Amino acid sequence: MRARTVNYLIKVEDVSVNRDRRQILNNVSLEIAEHDFVTIIGPNGAGKTMLLKCLMGFYKPNSGKVLRRSNLKIGYLPQRLGVDHSMPITVRRFLQLRKKVTQSEFEQVIDETSIRSLLNQPLYVLSGGELQRVLLSRALLENPQMLILDEPAQNLDVSGQLAFYKLIENIHSRRRLTLLMVSHDLHLVMSSTRKVVCLYHHVCCSGEPQVVTKDPEFISLFGDDMARLMSVYHHSHDHHHHEHDHV
Repeated sequence: MRARTVNYLIKVEDVSVNRDRRQILNNVSLEIAEHDFVTIIGPNGAGKTMLLKCLMGFYKPNSGKVLRRSNLKIGYLPQRLGVDHSMPITVRRFLQLRKKVTQSEFEQVIDETSIRSLLNQPLYVLSGGELQRVLLSRALLENPQMLILDEPAQNLDVSGQLAFYKLIENIHSRRRLTLLMVSHDLHLVMSSTRKVVCLYHHVCCSGEPQVVTKDPEFISLFGDDMARLMSVYHHSHDHHHHEHDHV
């Protein structure tokens, strides 16, 4: 009998999580396919980080299932990394801690993330944007099929956020990997992601960004002003690209 092809990388079926007598996730279901660029949005305390923990197998839900493609390689970019100033490990050494990679693989990644000038710097002297690029490099050295990012730009200024999201877009396009991201940066998310999942303990709405912003649940969570802003932004963004394509 021919084996059935699995089209998803990760599939979440009716996942619920209760902790300290609080329901953090309530019957959450979603599916992430190859080459997807999915962003999870929602207010603070909505369960976004807990959902990521369940997806990666760090936390077992109280009910429901998380199915992962066999031998799926996931690269993870955490929300933050505590750097010990008393242990002056260099960027190069930090990147080489995980596993052995060939010199050509190492060179490719550091050029891709533009961190060559940082290799001999101690981790603790790096700016927020520099540290995020180092953490991204570390994840890419695993040569993952899927990259999971938890609020990757929350400690960056606006220019740093723009630069980091552009880097992520380029990597997604060039490597053809799958991206799953949690983010609060709605205006930046809407310009780059393919699919948005709006979470508030349950999946309120999901779909293409320009569709989600018109959903009553999105408007209820983020307000009419944000919905209108996102709608105008998307019209402008789409118009700009049509002009560019025409030229």
